[in-house]
Amino acid sequence: MKILTVLTYYRPHTSGLTIYAERLARAFAKRGHEVTMMTTQYDPSLPLEEMLDGVRVIRVPVIARISKGVIAPAFGFVATKLVWQNDIVHMHLPQFDAPGVAFRARLFGKPAVLTYHCDVQLPLSMFNRLVNSVLDFQNNMAGILANHVVTYTRDYADHSPYLSRHGSKLTPILPPVQMPDATPEAVAAFAERHRTQVKRPVIGMVTRFASEKGVEILLDALPAIFAKYPNAQVLYAGQHENVMGEQTYFSRLFPRINEYEIKGQWTFLGNLDPVQLSAVYPNLDVITVPSLNSTEAFGLVQVEAMMNGVPSVPSALPGVRQPVKMHGMGVVSEIGNSESLANAIIEVLNNKEKYRGDIPAIKTAYDPDSIAQEYEKLFAKLMK
Repeated sequence: MKILTVLTYYRPHTSGLTIYAERLARAFAKRGHEVTMMTTQYDPSLPLEEMLDGVRVIRVPVIARISKGVIAPAFGFVATKLVWQNDIVHMHLPQFDAPGVAFRARLFGKPAVLTYHCDVQLPLSMFNRLVNSVLDFQNNMAGILANHVVTYTRDYADHSPYLSRHGSKLTPILPPVQMPDATPEAVAAFAERHRTQVKRPVIGMVTRFASEKGVEILLDALPAIFAKYPNAQVLYAGQHENVMGEQTYFSRLFPRINEYEIKGQWTFLGNLDPVQLSAVYPNLDVITVPSLNSTEAFGLVQVEAMMNGVPSVPSALPGVRQPVKMHGMGVVSEIGNSESLANAIIEVLNNKEKYRGDIPAIKTAYDPDSIAQEYEKLFAKLMK
């Protein structure tokens, strides 16, 4: 099967969407499919074409950027050529160019599938309202033109205005999650470097620094947590500086964070690759995902942590609350409520044995090969 995957950003850009797309593409390639990843050259230093883990990556040059979107004039020309050459077209939304790609798939008789990762809610401003309106229109047109829509969970679909419009052609498929096994030496080296043997408990947050991620909710919860556990620390993994569109947000919160940094209670670990991150998870006592809106649809890092025996405290957002509800590894907190977040984290830290899950079963449920097989069944059905 020749599979064309289309999305705006791909590796080395890091987000839940790009990680999902990478894991699935690699799984398809390992299963013998010919996989092409069409994306944008958001960084001019990136090659226009390369092979990564058996996946052919084609990047379209970008001439300008608007908010978190890009302008790539050659996108349509390249899409026409690649849609014609492949058997199935798989798009990852949100994506401005998706309607044009879906239209080409219709024109050439190629089945088109959308994986809808999340709703888009940019920070309030007149310009962002315009961007949101345009992107909503584009996503809806893509949904109309596509043959099928995939979402992570029924819980998220039931609460998403976008997905509710396309319920007749909707299939929930869990996201692919896979972590390399960390060596005992790497875990021990990380523990020594960050003093996790003595500075316990350790609260983890793994995400890029963005306004929808609820960093300030964790900051507001920390005084209550430190009152109960004075020797606790926060380890924050993910890009935190120069995140596109989030510089103002970081500047506003950094003075508060810096106070904790000086005390050794908060550490930025930076943007880590999977191997580096695999040494972090075993050093955590709990991970938190205090996201604030439906731009977060699941929180893949929760499952990565659970695979390492680490419970989670997410907010009660549809979809985001599902890993804890499905696997019993953690406590769900109220959305945007720092007191609730603090109480939930303290509850987990007080009763860690209570929140241990079935780790082998969790690894099996999210194995990329298993997820790829679910997509294969859907693709084969549509190709008939």
